[in-house]
Amino acid sequence: MNLNGMGRCHDHYPTRLETATEPKARIEPTVWGQEFDGPLSDGELKSIAAKGYLVRRQALGEDWLPPLRDELQHIGSRADRNDPRIIRERSGGIRSVFQPHLLSELVAEVISLDTMLPVARQLLGSDVYLHQARINLMPGFTGRGFYWHSDFETWHSEDGMPTMRAVSCSIALTDNFTYNGALMVMPGSHKTFYPCVGATPRNHHEVSLVQQELGVPDQATLAKAADQYGIEPITGPAGTALWFDSNVMHGSASNITPFPRSNIFLVFNSVENPLCAPFRVAAPRPEYLAARTNQPFSVAAAIG
Repeated sequence: MNLNGMGRCHDHYPTRLETATEPKARIEPTVWGQEFDGPLSDGELKSIAAKGYLVRRQALGEDWLPPLRDELQHIGSRADRNDPRIIRERSGGIRSVFQPHLLSELVAEVISLDTMLPVARQLLGSDVYLHQARINLMPGFTGRGFYWHSDFETWHSEDGMPTMRAVSCSIALTDNFTYNGALMVMPGSHKTFYPCVGATPRNHHEVSLVQQELGVPDQATLAKAADQYGIEPITGPAGTALWFDSNVMHGSASNITPFPRSNIFLVFNSVENPLCAPFRVAAPRPEYLAARTNQPFSVAAAIG
């Protein structure tokens, strides 16, 4: 796929630059909807607007968890080694499975639950579609972490997402402890965009999905951000959902404990924020990483 025929948008957040540039204040709101638009209370909306994230316990009931864990194993065991949607660690183990909602009817049904889709619509103030979906696997002893980054930086530069009107939901399928690779966030960092240095190589996604080294702030910038905002680990029992803004700084350490950490990771984008031509690459990433058809999500469409 190339850029021919793709619409171009104004670049409000230049990044992947030749030299370091000062951070830029966010332009868009974090919350687009209001209390009467969905299940979140006014207090919850204000909390995510201030911190950039919101934890909701029991987003998945106990009856969902065993079949989802079984399904996760089935997806991995029947995966074609040449399927590009299956991202493997350098050691050979599975790191992530993209588009799980197209591989599993059960995962597609989870997305449509009252604790999922209506929350995304409320936060973004519109109908939504799945920009990206994946299952992240962090097995005991060998699961590798994800370095500090803002998702929007990648979605903007490599996918052409024009504005910060997207939100992610990470659903814990296993208990998330502080010590087994739990996600860490910098509360409030979503209000600032941190431009990164370095040109994007061709097919950068082929290596960044295993270990991201480009599109991340330098250590001095991260140190200042951590000093300003602090760092909070997100923990909770299986079934917990973490909603976090597209621009919040986050990362996770490797899992050296015996306890695995598995999560369904959903990225909702507003249908009013369709992708245009990427800002910092010669060709957009594949559809399984960045959906370019902004049709509202439905289970029927997902499972065909």
